[in-house]
Amino acid sequence: MNPQAKLVFITSLALGTTLTISSNHWIMAWTGLEINTLAVLPLIAKSHHPRAIEAATKYFLVQAAASALVLFSSMTNAWHTGQWDITQLTHSTSSLVLTSAIAMKLGLVPFHFWFPEVLQGSSLLISLLLSTAMKLPPLTLLFLTSHSLNPTLLTLMAIMSTALGGWMGLNQTQIRKILAFSSISHLGWMAVIIAFNPKLTMLNFYLYSLMTATVFLTLNTMKATKLSSLMTTWTKTPSLNAMLLLTLLSLAGLPPLTGFLPKWLIIQELTKQEMAMAATIISLLSLLSLFFYLRLAYCATITLPPHTTNHIKLWRTNNPTSILTAILITLSLTLLPLSPMLPTIT
Repeated sequence: MNPQAKLVFITSLALGTTLTISSNHWIMAWTGLEINTLAVLPLIAKSHHPRAIEAATKYFLVQAAASALVLFSSMTNAWHTGQWDITQLTHSTSSLVLTSAIAMKLGLVPFHFWFPEVLQGSSLLISLLLSTAMKLPPLTLLFLTSHSLNPTLLTLMAIMSTALGGWMGLNQTQIRKILAFSSISHLGWMAVIIAFNPKLTMLNFYLYSLMTATVFLTLNTMKATKLSSLMTTWTKTPSLNAMLLLTLLSLAGLPPLTGFLPKWLIIQELTKQEMAMAATIISLLSLLSLFFYLRLAYCATITLPPHTTNHIKLWRTNNPTSILTAILITLSLTLLPLSPMLPTIT
């Protein structure tokens, strides 16, 4: 891709995200969402592969429908209340339509169908962009309207997302699809708590983005996109492979790693809100996700050659690990001791 064109698209992504998260008016927030969608489409389709074109088409159709629902809910709310302010979403029907629209944009169940296919058709770096940065504007809209949302609906969608994200990831062999279902499962943890403590949702999103960026950048360094190619990466970058094992366990939420921090705080908050049953169910369902994280970790570090794999062996080139990846790995593993500071910050 032309560097000037890539610069325009990346700048447009930053502009759209900034416009959405800083606006008070629904039309401006909708404009930012549309700029984001239009800017990321060429990045998905830049390889000109049929699967990439299919992914871009699916992404466009779903995001356009979700943006239309956002506009419809805001117009309905303005019709009944006379308010275009994002924080004044008080009409019940508008709130339900907005919840559905944001769930479609994020990939929450039952609007999850597009997300694994789009990630599978994109490159690793674009998949990272779709899994992290592109979820910030919709989550910001949920954050701003959290006081108006229906907690029962969100809890139901969250439990279904955690269940389906763990269940559907069990039989996958493509790493991008596994990480897509991992994202759906983590979105369930974010959705279950947003009506009660929105700050915890944003903390969960930031830590999830940190750990997911670590995994995607590590996989991009190893050039691994499926489980069979992950089995021989230890011969190229053994130390990075060991760090990938720990990062995957952190993403699964095992103590004493960083990924345990948001789950711990969310379970604690749900218990305070007298939702011990929901906390128990979502904790048990996260064990499904733990299985395929352990499967990834097993393929990455524990299995040893010789293997009868059907993929083409890659050259043993020593790609230098960037300093960004090293910093992200450190943060993904060691942030749990910061937890006593969080109540004083919030």
